[in-house]
Amino acid sequence: MTATELPPSLIRTLPGSSYTDPQIFALEQEKIFEQMWFCAVRASELGKPGAFRTVQVGRESVLITRARDNSVKAFLNICRHRGAKLCTEESGEVKRAFQCPYHAWTYGLDGKLVAAPNLTSMPDVDRTTYGLVPVQVREWLGYVWVCLADEPPSFEADVIGAATERLGTPEAIEHYQIDDLSVGRRITYEVKANWKLIIENFMECYHCATIHPELTEVLPEFAGGYAAQYYVGHGAEFAEEVTGFTVDGSDGVDRIPGVDEAQDRRYYAVTVKPQVFINLVPDHVIFHRMYPLAADRTVVECDWLFLKDVVESGKDVSRSVELFHRVNVQDFDACERCQPTMDSRAYRAGGVLVPSEHHIAMFHDWVTDRLRG
Repeated sequence: MTATELPPSLIRTLPGSSYTDPQIFALEQEKIFEQMWFCAVRASELGKPGAFRTVQVGRESVLITRARDNSVKAFLNICRHRGAKLCTEESGEVKRAFQCPYHAWTYGLDGKLVAAPNLTSMPDVDRTTYGLVPVQVREWLGYVWVCLADEPPSFEADVIGAATERLGTPEAIEHYQIDDLSVGRRITYEVKANWKLIIENFMECYHCATIHPELTEVLPEFAGGYAAQYYVGHGAEFAEEVTGFTVDGSDGVDRIPGVDEAQDRRYYAVTVKPQVFINLVPDHVIFHRMYPLAADRTVVECDWLFLKDVVESGKDVSRSVELFHRVNVQDFDACERCQPTMDSRAYRAGGVLVPSEHHIAMFHDWVTDRLRG
């Protein structure tokens, strides 16, 4: 066997430079995050006209707001006059319009240029042509998804299709009524690691027995090393003595009414490329959104979603939150241990995938194909 050959049980990973090279990351921003549907914000954050949030998508800052007609709009967060960033805050609310802090060019909630100093002396300036640059928007599962591409890919195929591919039927995810759930807790994690390391970690459970003692107590099959999302339609079953998806296996909160018997006492995980993880259990949903900001820096915003009555009544959800919060911290710590060594000469050609990780190779192929396109 030569130095480049591997035994049949092993598959080569991406090379280490894929996780550290700024030029590769810039290409990923252009070819992946700026061309695909990107889950940006929870729609409920835009509670009324004028509410807004800014989000980094690839190399662009995107402004998302609710218009007067109650629809959600998205624009590049750039003033058309001299290119100043229009909104410098991550979130907020305006009464009627967005005004650039540099020269006071002002835009309506529909993106149209409505005012500027001495604009009346420039009758040839078309207010629509010089309005904010619009971004494509869709809403699904109670979240706002945006796409910067001139010709966006099929939302049904790329986004909804990812859940169908994992769960087996398009109706399966609808049982969790995610649109109508409320955010019971949100935790934002600053992860000093490449976004691909985080996705790879989420896709496999070879590490679960090593670093997730609380999770494998609740989901004992995870101790065997095979991730539940690897099998179409399969959900990891709770341990016999476990009564809820909580840090100690005790009772959770009110079960989501739409969850059917086949989904009860089971955990499902869905990856929606390029930056969403959806975790489904009978009484809540854990929704991760990644914001890749640099080759070695990724912000992950994680929402724990419960029935509105559970959140509004003030029921204690801390044990439910604590379980996956510990999982997140354990996972991100592992990713951060990998990131500094990706530039080592020992990892120049990459590492290897064992049989229970072989499906990660499909993700690597997907990334490579996107960058070639």
